[in-house]
Amino acid sequence: VQLQASGGGLVQTGGSLRLSCAASGRTASNNGMGWFRQVTGKEREFVAGISWNGGSSTYADSVKGRFTISRQYAATTVYLQMNNLKPEDTAVYYCAVSRRAFATSRMADIASWGQGTLVTVSS
Repeated sequence: VQLQASGGGLVQTGGSLRLSCAASGRTASNNGMGWFRQVTGKEREFVAGISWNGGSSTYADSVKGRFTISRQYAATTVYLQMNNLKPEDTAVYYCAVSRRAFATSRMADIASWGQGTLVTVSS
């Protein structure tokens, strides 16, 4: 599966961005998808995950109430709506396809990674 992420950029504190990730090649329609992020020098961390049918999702505590992950039923494009952004949200955001059908926060479940898109939140 190839993943193409887009939508990153520079935004002020309190602003919003919407990330998109399109999967192609071997279908991801029956797989969970998600977003992780990484700051240079730190480990990659989970942000949000969603099940294959869009019916269930899970979030890191740090983004609950501000970020929303979404996908249509069995669709191969996933979105991450990010509101009320904070400087600590600055990172490279990676979309991912899981080996499993459900939403997951575990990197061990990830089968494929996208190339990353940079989100910078200025204070």
